[in-house]
Amino acid sequence: MKILGIESSCDETAAAVVQDGRILLSSVVNSQIDIHAVYGGVVPEVAARSHIEVINPVINQALSDAKLTWDDIDAIAVSYAPGLIGSLLVGTLAARTLAILKNKPLYPIHHVESHVYANFLTEVGIGDQEIGNRELPNSNSQILIATSAPAFPVLALIVSGGHSQLVLFRDHGDYELLGQTQDDAVGEAFDKVAKILGLAYPGGPSIARAALNGNPTKYKLPKSKLSGKYDFSFSGLKTAVLRAVQHETGVDFTFPSTGLAQRLNDVQRADFAASFQRTAIETLVDKTERAFYDFGAKSVVIAGGVAANAELRRILSERIPIHIDYAPSELCTDNAAMVASMGYYYSLKKQPISPYELEVIPSLSMAHIN
Repeated sequence: MKILGIESSCDETAAAVVQDGRILLSSVVNSQIDIHAVYGGVVPEVAARSHIEVINPVINQALSDAKLTWDDIDAIAVSYAPGLIGSLLVGTLAARTLAILKNKPLYPIHHVESHVYANFLTEVGIGDQEIGNRELPNSNSQILIATSAPAFPVLALIVSGGHSQLVLFRDHGDYELLGQTQDDAVGEAFDKVAKILGLAYPGGPSIARAALNGNPTKYKLPKSKLSGKYDFSFSGLKTAVLRAVQHETGVDFTFPSTGLAQRLNDVQRADFAASFQRTAIETLVDKTERAFYDFGAKSVVIAGGVAANAELRRILSERIPIHIDYAPSELCTDNAAMVASMGYYYSLKKQPISPYELEVIPSLSMAHIN
């Protein structure tokens, strides 16, 4: 069964074709990072307009790369929640229109949940011809795609710019939200700290690069203590970095954060980046390790943009006593392959939605759909 996935929840316009939930036939992503970097974050109106410009070419490219026509596509899956309302509307409108014109079943997909399904992609191919499990078809990108699908029960750490959650999956569509951030998501904290330090947007990759030259124990930063056993909080950590930078540069708490970067030298900047990254990652891993033992998970996956962080992968592998088969970084950030993969498993259990009835829900939590 071949599923066309469409993703436009934030600032990536993406389309992909996946066969049987595991074979990646094509993946096309048009990123807007360069556009939004000027503003230091995503501008919703700009994102929506960019989606409108490229959504049809991206979908056509995904079909072309897979060497397929619409006759070969069995269903369409599209992200309908959560995300920026303008961005979601572009993707869902395209999917609804195509479902009607091409007479294809339509499956609405929760964007955050779909991130987990990047870990279920274990082969790549073109059409019906498998070409191995190490190369993204029709692309210059070489990826180390996962070699085996996770076994249930799966403990998923979902971490991105908008979400930080621990979820236990007992089966496809059967999951329990164990904990989540009570304020900032970890990716959002990375972006905000990067801004304080004068590092480029997006903050995750910038901090990771700077941290390579820093001392992760130079600055002692706090880990939040919460009543929820598996909940996260990163707002306090972000503020602690701000206060530490103010102290280090000899100004008081009233000094604006926007003026701090120019007072830091390269050594200080790298040390702050390394210290913050270490504390943020240990916070994530501490809760994941606790949940792993408490629930006896057979496999652990990480998903979302922050899942591409090499230090997170390294520390998690050290702390969890089972092999973790990480998804490639290209499939951790927003893409449509994960949407198409989830769409396949969704189709095995649920009926498609009428394209005339699908509506976007910008702030829908996973806690409200299971």
